[in-house]
Amino acid sequence: MVFILFISFIILLRIGELILSRRNEIWLLQNGAIEYGQKHYPYIVALHVLFIGSLIIEYSAKQTVSFSLFFLILYFLLLAFKAWVITSLGKFWNTKIYHISGFPLIKKGVYKYVTHPNYLIVISEIAIIPLVFHLYYTAIAFSMLNAIMLSVRVKEENKVLKI
Repeated sequence: MVFILFISFIILLRIGELILSRRNEIWLLQNGAIEYGQKHYPYIVALHVLFIGSLIIEYSAKQTVSFSLFFLILYFLLLAFKAWVITSLGKFWNTKIYHISGFPLIKKGVYKYVTHPNYLIVISEIAIIPLVFHLYYTAIAFSMLNAIMLSVRVKEENKVLKI
């Protein structure tokens, strides 16, 4: 039952993030934003959908089910950090890469201290979420796949940041 509640929360949170991202995307496009990284974005979406599927499959295949309170608390702390990132970027937060010429880079909130805090969160989520339920195969496999994906994504975003 705890897993069903947790995975439902994760799914609803992801849907909420996509809705917020879409709202921000509309604002960005209305203000002259140009999208970059379109070629790799479908792979990011696929990675996250497969990640959730893998969580469900590995959990269903386990003989014993338990959860780690430590990793659950760590995950909720991570969500607070994510909220800080999203509020720091405001209308500029998005799951895609957009750039509006003439707008200065955000240098407030967490962005005073870290260049790509959202990617630190994604890296942490991919590892911590499975560890809440001791789903080690998903944690390892998707951490490696995410590392490959982020190597492409961060290079693309760094190019855009230099424009």
